[in-house]
Amino acid sequence: MGLARLCRPANLPTAAADILAGIAISCFFSGIASEDYFLVDTGAITLLVFSSVFLYAGGVVLNDVFDAKLDAVERPERPIPSGVVSIKEAAALGAILILLGCALAVFVSDMSGYIAIILAATIYIYDAIAKQHAFFGPLVMGICRGLNLLLGISVLGELPIVWIATIPVLYIFAITLISRGEVHGDNKKHIVMAGIMYAFVLVLIATGVAVHSTNLPIAAPFLLFFAVMIYSPLLKAYKQNSPEHIKKAVMAGVLSLIVMDACWAAGFSNWYIALGILLLLPISIMLSKLFAVT
Repeated sequence: MGLARLCRPANLPTAAADILAGIAISCFFSGIASEDYFLVDTGAITLLVFSSVFLYAGGVVLNDVFDAKLDAVERPERPIPSGVVSIKEAAALGAILILLGCALAVFVSDMSGYIAIILAATIYIYDAIAKQHAFFGPLVMGICRGLNLLLGISVLGELPIVWIATIPVLYIFAITLISRGEVHGDNKKHIVMAGIMYAFVLVLIATGVAVHSTNLPIAAPFLLFFAVMIYSPLLKAYKQNSPEHIKKAVMAGVLSLIVMDACWAAGFSNWYIALGILLLLPISIMLSKLFAVT
């Protein structure tokens, strides 16, 4: 149970959702019917999904390894400071998961392998160095999420579009800003900044879909749901600026990554693939009741 807690099971479906959204985007810009691809090349899809999940899990495990001393003070209930899992065990698990994630991606295509390796290096940079910095921490974490979306887009062995991966960077930057108040609260300024970034994310997704496809009416309900999911807890956290409400806003932001991915699928594929991605949300919510999200 301790090792499972280290892997943040509730967050793992969000990594899988990135891959599925990336595949839908790749098919659209490569002129392939995404519904046909999802039915035919299940092997590549499965490999990339598990590659992403392993990379994410390895990253959060190593995050707790590097944070062991700080968690002993601020989050003593976590597996390592509570003594449920040793640092050596956690470090070994994190390394194995990262290596597995890279290996699985290599079997899909050279491009996927390169992106997975870059993602693994970026994860390590965040865990070991960048998260100590107020600006570079959120930026590098966002880059990790952008690279994860690119990992899905690389399924066909090329990158037909890249700029879309900058949007998760902005979104994760916003969530990370909010999380600065999880322990002590008192972060209204960061919440306002995050709210503005959220608005940019919504506008950029809608604009990207409108410019490249005719699916904005299909994507609109998903975008509305996305807005409700992220802003409702954010407003509560602003009004009641306590660690409890801030943590709920962060959790909602993380789990809503699945909804953002559904928006991409609705915009560049069709509603039923978007709905399939959205069905990962109740899985994440259920797991969040058993395991910590942050």
